Amino acid sequence: MAEQIRTTTENALPASISRLHDLAYNLRWQWDAPTRELFARLDLSLWESSNQNPVLVLQGVGQERLNEAVGDSEYTAAVDHAAAMLDAYMASDATWFRQEHGDAGGSTIAYFSAEFGLSEALPIYSGGLGVLAGDHLKSASDLGIPLVAVGLLYQQGYFRQRLSESGWQQELCDTNDFGKLPLVPERAPDGTPVVVEVPFPERPVLAQVWRAQVGRVPLFLLDTNLPENRPEDRDITDQLYGGDVETRIRQELVLGIGGYRALERLGIEPTVYHMNEGHSAFLSLERICTLMQQRGISFAEARTIVQAGSVFTTHTPVAAGHDYFPPELMHRYLGHFTQNLDIPWHEFLALGRHDPNNEGEYFCQTIFALRMSSYANGVSRLHGEVSRDMWKSLYLDTAVEEVPIGHVTNGVHLLSYLSPQLAGLCDQYLGATWRQGHTASQLREEFDRVPSGELWQIHTKHRWDLMRVVRQRLRSQLERDQSLEESSSGADVLNPDALTIGFARRFATYKRATLLLRDPDRLARILTNPARPVQVVFAGKAHPRDEGGKELIRRVVGLSRQEPFRGRLVFLEDYNIGVARTLVQGVDVWLNNPQRPLEASGTSGMKAAANGVLNVSTLDGWWDEAWAATRDDDAPPGWAIGDSTSYDDKEYQERVEADALYNLLEREVAPLYYDRDGDGLPRRWIERMKSAMYTVSPVYNTDRMLREYAERYYLPAMDSYRQMR
Repeated sequence: MAEQIRTTTENALPASISRLHDLAYNLRWQWDAPTRELFARLDLSLWESSNQNPVLVLQGVGQERLNEAVGDSEYTAAVDHAAAMLDAYMASDATWFRQEHGDAGGSTIAYFSAEFGLSEALPIYSGGLGVLAGDHLKSASDLGIPLVAVGLLYQQGYFRQRLSESGWQQELCDTNDFGKLPLVPERAPDGTPVVVEVPFPERPVLAQVWRAQVGRVPLFLLDTNLPENRPEDRDITDQLYGGDVETRIRQELVLGIGGYRALERLGIEPTVYHMNEGHSAFLSLERICTLMQQRGISFAEARTIVQAGSVFTTHTPVAAGHDYFPPELMHRYLGHFTQNLDIPWHEFLALGRHDPNNEGEYFCQTIFALRMSSYANGVSRLHGEVSRDMWKSLYLDTAVEEVPIGHVTNGVHLLSYLSPQLAGLCDQYLGATWRQGHTASQLREEFDRVPSGELWQIHTKHRWDLMRVVRQRLRSQLERDQSLEESSSGADVLNPDALTIGFARRFATYKRATLLLRDPDRLARILTNPARPVQVVFAGKAHPRDEGGKELIRRVVGLSRQEPFRGRLVFLEDYNIGVARTLVQGVDVWLNNPQRPLEASGTSGMKAAANGVLNVSTLDGWWDEAWAATRDDDAPPGWAIGDSTSYDDKEYQERVEADALYNLLEREVAPLYYDRDGDGLPRRWIERMKSAMYTVSPVYNTDRMLREYAERYYLPAMDSYRQMR
């Protein structure tokens, strides 16, 4: 168990640096550069090979090295300072929420999500949804919002990606050793592990509760891999998004019902429940049942109360992104709930159907979550519009613009992705509060004080760092698969001084990863231009069952192994948060070209913009509204691919937008990048870099996002729920 291992290591740590344990087991280190540096200084190689996992560093570093650290007065002082800063952070009442809203009557918000992307060291996430959830917790912590979170603790997490000789994605699964992760098991007052029961057909399933401390926010994670469970039940929390539809419903029962019971067992009584996507929607059933039993009220009365305190966020306008369960599967796992709800079975199923009278229709978790919530939102302005149109059939006699689904545009947790060197440069010239509460207009004048030469020097170093990482990862791939040696060398790929484009995200077909490859001859001319060379770095995973997405990866990899693309176009295996951080800091251009309007929001481009990287994107998701607000600026933070026109002929649409992309690269992007002054600086490019930092960062961050959630949803839901109770 994690506590036992922690105790063993703690005994080996000298007293003068014993606070390293407190620092390691609070994930605030993920966005606190000085704390991360402490673990890197202990053993840089171990820090990097462990996916920057401080718990593994403490367990793996030798006693001799620890003794050396004790003898370094500067190091021990840094440990003391970092521990004092953590203590002050945890104890402070001087937070935004406390100052603006007091203690909100002692209310708590419970945030449920199937995945949380907090760090590459805690691999319980797959992509954007999880990373957004992780950033949600970080900003809730920073702002002092009274929030707890609930998820699942996956034994294998999401798959690791390997490429075959032909470039086909292969999925490998590692087994997480929870004792080597920044986790501790929750324990009852008598010292026994906290375990909850989830009602399943014929038997209960047990789930143990673990905690990851995310700054001020506790994240409770449920694990069914217990010897008391049947083998098939132990596998419920095996893989994120693994298995078939029956595995999915079993996981969602554990997340929703088990998660609710875990909070109840821990003595936490939230006023508001926030469902991040529909995966946790079954928690509403348990809330209703509990209220009916406690207060002796009807299903309808309990449902009204539950609705008042429920917030639901939908993240996808793509039909495949929503969970649908067949009626027979629902009856197998939830038929017994009709006895507790005191309503007919068909009335319960109707709550998750477009057409309540269609007994053959599948039960949709998104529909159910919408009907169980008084507050619902999409994750960008455009996605809000799409969602209202998508779900308008649920709101009869309501004009589409009046459908009660709003929007809160996503953001990113800046300190988790902003280069420490860039942050230090801005702190030096703008003051340490430049990231907090400033508007774009205020920052525009202040950024004039940032020396262009120093900004460019830092960015150039990051590009060189990216080249180093790319070459290291390609060399590792070559060592594993000697058959690739003739196709790639690893040592000579990419030019550290060339215009570098990054494309990294989930390889879903609607994201059109191969749009840039549509005309290989034209792309070759762009990449090999002797005066203005360009290079491209791809990364990303396709879902294991997405054959179309895997084919896109194969096409990218195949082209990268051919002349003249070899060394100028690369694909990085096994995309994760660490690779993303290196990419968004090191590339010059962030490319995003989804098929409008299928990108709900997207956040990778926000991380890039925070680091002065310029976006080139179709007008979808967050970029649709960001471009509308900045396109008329003297130095906009990027470019738009085409306009918002949509054609019925998708092949024609792709041809038009690919041509627009090539034109941008040839006529605007590359010429601007290589337009240098006498000092060798691309002055006009740097002005756009500054624009990306001062126009995008103040708006598209999770501090702004959480303030919106708090004031538009959480606080009103608290009031509504209290009035109903």
